Order: sequence, then C-alpha cells, then structure tokens
Amino acid sequence: VQLQASGGGLVEAGGSLRLSCARSGRVWNINSMGWYRQAPGKLRELVALITSGGTTNYADSVKGRFTISRDSTENTLYLQMNSLKPEDTAVYYCNLQLITANYWGQGTLVTVSS
Repeated sequence: VQLQASGGGLVEAGGSLRLSCARSGRVWNINSMGWYRQAPGKLRELVALITSGGTTNYADSVKGRFTISRDSTENTLYLQMNSLKPEDTAVYYCNLQLITANYWGQGTLVTVSS
C-alpha cells in the first residue's frame, strides 16, 4: 500500500489550497483516513480525520476553515484548506489506519506567507 500526497505549495495568508492523497494497493477494514501536519520544531499533530462511517473530526485550530473528504471508493482523500494562516505552515501527511496496520504518505509542504 502506498499513499501519494500532493497539492502543497506557497500561498498568501487568506488563500486556499486543496491537498490530495491517492492510495495504491488494495486494503480491507479501513478504520479511518486523516491528515496530520508537522511544523518545524513541533510534534506531528492531527489536522482532520474521517472514519469509515463518514464521521469527521477536526483540530480546533482548523475548524470552520478546513474540510476533509474522500471519494466514494476511499481511494483518494482530500483536504480543502481555506482562509489559510501563516501558522498553518507545515508538512502535511496523509494517514490510512486499518484495523491491523497504519500507513503514511510522504508529506507535502504547505507554506503560508503573511
């Protein structure tokens, strides 16, 4: 199983980006899919999560600005990021959590300029 994240880049504060995470390889028993981020000198943190049942969960810092979604096949995960702030600058990682395994994408850099 491989996860390929894309969509990062440089954007001005207030702008928008859409991240994508494409999965290759068949999986069963998906527990959840999510986006995490890691800023320089900080620990990796959860940004948004969507369970197999469709329940979503967001970090307080992104609520109302970011939206997590997936396609119907659960092959692609998205993160729509609006009203970006400089503090959103980080490497964003997609995650696939199965009942028996956990997979990470390679990360995509998001830089928000003030």
